[in-house]
Amino acid sequence: MQFESADDAVELIRQLQDELDDVLPEARVLVRQLEQGPPFDAPIELRLYGPDVDRLAELGDDARAVLSTVLDVVHTDADLTESLPKLNIKVDEEEARLVGLDHMSIAQQLDTTLEGSVAGSLLESTEELPIRVRWSNSGRSDLMQISSLDLIASASQATQQQKYIPVSALGEVGLVPERALIARRNGRRVNLVRGYITSGVLPGKVLAEYREQLQSSMNLPAGYEFEFGGEFAERNEAVGKLSASLGVLLVVMISTLVLTFGSFRLAGIIAVVAAMSGGLGFGSLWLFGYPFGFMAILGTMGLIGIAINDSIVVLAALREDDSVRRGDRKAVRDVVVRSSRHIFATTFTTIAGFLPLIIEGGGFWPPLTITIAGGVAGATLLALVFVPSSYLLVQPVTTVNEQTEQPRIEPSTEECVSRFPELISA
Repeated sequence: MQFESADDAVELIRQLQDELDDVLPEARVLVRQLEQGPPFDAPIELRLYGPDVDRLAELGDDARAVLSTVLDVVHTDADLTESLPKLNIKVDEEEARLVGLDHMSIAQQLDTTLEGSVAGSLLESTEELPIRVRWSNSGRSDLMQISSLDLIASASQATQQQKYIPVSALGEVGLVPERALIARRNGRRVNLVRGYITSGVLPGKVLAEYREQLQSSMNLPAGYEFEFGGEFAERNEAVGKLSASLGVLLVVMISTLVLTFGSFRLAGIIAVVAAMSGGLGFGSLWLFGYPFGFMAILGTMGLIGIAINDSIVVLAALREDDSVRRGDRKAVRDVVVRSSRHIFATTFTTIAGFLPLIIEGGGFWPPLTITIAGGVAGATLLALVFVPSSYLLVQPVTTVNEQTEQPRIEPSTEECVSRFPELISA
């Protein structure tokens, strides 16, 4: 299926979510768009830490109730809220002792029958596959058939008629709920409360509202604390990994600029342009109403590399002109005008390359493309206005000795004869 725009796909996802929720109210149905970026289970996640599992479950239910009232939250769940059915057998010890069975032997026979045992292996190509023999799936899923399952009595206690004893004769068989998971994080018990939001809605907006409601309505007892995970945590972790190598990249970039221009002052101009271009990218992001996230950070890093190229071109052209080095402002203007054609061409082609992604919209590519395109447009003005002005301020004017600038006049023949008569006579 093809869509004219990303908004049509988002609208279809929302319709499917509403219809499936109405048709299957007993199930939790999630219709989600395929996303890129740091992976996470749920956009909104709250991590509750504490020593007591039951208390953590109660706090998780309270936090989940608050989360369900937040706008654009479709479904919620928590680890300690979910339970799984567990087969429970209350053994009559007297009946079991009469046939020579105990808890251990009963459990071993049931495990062998229901879970199976390895009876051999099968060689497929170069891989050896184990063969497990167990009861059929239809029997393993039926509680009545499990109750009528025969156990082998002890050889010393059993008679010919009592060789096989049904499970129901040794006790009561039933299903009891059991916690599906008791998770730990960094060695501490944790209850994860997750929230799934409407397609097309930014997680940061929903998280801000949930944080505000949670702080006003939930008080944690001593020894319990919480933190936010999900998209928020994954984004911060990704940003931290990028920032870890940022210092090394800055040192390499500044060292390269100093070696290229042979001047700390000129390298400082490029560094200021890089910082200002990053601010222009953030301004473009704010102007179009997109949040500052992981893709915006990637766009800013790419923007800095593109933005300083124009400034380096202008700065290199200024250094090569002798009139500019002597402080001739008219020569500075001429150099900037000559360089503007290449700079404008680079700017227009860069913005044109990102226009399809900007027009397409969505929540993934626009933060990156708008940051780069808007920053490059502003960096063009920095290269044509800020760089020449800064060059005139920081670069010392080169002075030339007036005697060296006077034109050289060749002496006439008469002057040579009058000055050196001995050379003529020789």
